[in-house]
Amino acid sequence: MTTSVRRSPRRHLLSAAVTTVLGVGLFLAGGLGLAPWPVTGADRAAGPTGEAGAPAAGADPLAQDINGIQAHLRQSPRDAVALGTLGLDYVQQAKNTADPTYYPKAEAVLKRSLSVDATDNFTAMGGMAALEAGRHDFRRALTWSRKAVAVNPYNSSLYGTLADALTQLGRYDEAADAVQRMVDLRPGAPSLARASYVAELRGDIDTARTDMRRALQDSAGPADQAFAHYYLGELAFNNGDPATELTEAAAGLRVAPTYTSLFQAKARAEAALGRTDAALADLNRAVQRVPQPEYVLQLGELYQSLGRTAQADEQYQLFRAEQKLFAANGVSLDSDAALFEADHGDAAQALAIARRGIESRPFMDTHDALAWALHANGRDREALAESDLALAQGTRNALFRYHRGMIERSLGDTAAARTDLATALSVNPHFSPLAAPKARAALTALTGPSRRT
Repeated sequence: MTTSVRRSPRRHLLSAAVTTVLGVGLFLAGGLGLAPWPVTGADRAAGPTGEAGAPAAGADPLAQDINGIQAHLRQSPRDAVALGTLGLDYVQQAKNTADPTYYPKAEAVLKRSLSVDATDNFTAMGGMAALEAGRHDFRRALTWSRKAVAVNPYNSSLYGTLADALTQLGRYDEAADAVQRMVDLRPGAPSLARASYVAELRGDIDTARTDMRRALQDSAGPADQAFAHYYLGELAFNNGDPATELTEAAAGLRVAPTYTSLFQAKARAEAALGRTDAALADLNRAVQRVPQPEYVLQLGELYQSLGRTAQADEQYQLFRAEQKLFAANGVSLDSDAALFEADHGDAAQALAIARRGIESRPFMDTHDALAWALHANGRDREALAESDLALAQGTRNALFRYHRGMIERSLGDTAAARTDLATALSVNPHFSPLAAPKARAALTALTGPSRRT
């Protein structure tokens, strides 16, 4: 079914550029990697984002697009659509390069765009939604998403940004409705990727996998295909199948050799399969190309698991420096920064970050991080209540279950701790090079001869 959209003459300007940006660029709305941005959630929901980490800036289509729009704006500085498009490109470039200094640039041009047209300018409104989501202010992202949808209720991509904000605010049923509307308007790779994520959050892995395979079939080009292969691999790994993740990563790299996330995925699978030299080589390659905090932290924990503490510490210092840079550019730190401090740093700081994070992003990841931070501070009863909220949707998440099991162990609830630790290892025995061995050791201690009843 097709729907005609009324367009004002102004809205029709640069229609090809707007179609490109709103059809792809807005799928960045969830963030920039593991920390301090949401991981599977927003990046998965956000859909295809291009080939991050291309070796030469001149070969980067997004950089070329930015240069072209900047040249156009030198001739037409009050072109609202071009300004909005440039703002979206800046947010996307922040994701691709792990450089949050693009956020202030994005905000400046998006505000200029809105100063020219504050009424019909759904491009800049959608751009503001993407910007606020990237900075983890999901309440503002929701406000801007709703404004954009009110202007153009037939643009499927705008429902994507709306769904992303609702998801990260813990409003899962409303998010699912927005995704369904997105699929109804335009059933393709971006909407199907979000539908896959909705199913994954509910623990329906078969549907999540089916929808992501459909997204792969509907992929428009190499970057979209690489994106789909990455998340098919992630679905496999998160459910205990690193061999399939390795296969998916290889398939993605065949079509998009510069898609850096696939080297990170390949390394994770290789580490789980005991191929640590290959894992270190691929993960170092990913970090050198684009030092996403997710990759940096993953590399540090892999080094630590191998007893290479000096190299691990180097990565942790880099991670901390990145957190400061993100915060300085308006990004609210939440789950991943809190987990890092709880595991590797300052428990009190972990709790402070998690409490702030839950205000702007009451998503299941943040509830889990708050639970773990409370546990690190000896407040296990409160921690268990937060763990309940993290798992309330039925999601299959080994890390959540591990955290819950260790909290229950501290509370002396041996039977529950055994169940949750066993569940964590059943869901994914390779979920973390540091935490998975701790889960096995704790489970062994709890099921030893003196504990059997």
